[in-house]
Amino acid sequence: MVKLVEESSGEGELLLRSLVLRQVRYQIRVFQGMFSNGMPNPTERTVEGSIEAGELGDLVGAKLTLKLEDGRTIGVIIADETGAIHQRPACTAGCSCC
Repeated sequence: MVKLVEESSGEGELLLRSLVLRQVRYQIRVFQGMFSNGMPNPTERTVEGSIEAGELGDLVGAKLTLKLEDGRTIGVIIADETGAIHQRPACTAGCSCC
């Protein structure tokens, strides 16, 4: 079972490492997978949403960071020119580069 645990929208920044590429307006939804006993499964968390930032064609497929209005950051990939975003998979190497 998957449960919607957060919906958020606001103005933030699209970053490549620490470089601010542009200011964006975002909408995100966070979904959490649940075990049958009702407890959250930490390995089944996904973020979907969209950003508005003008022309995005040059950034499709890029691994970027979305900094939210409240200061939190989420690793994202821009899925298409319309601004659809998906959560970037967590780094499994343990290097803290992401």
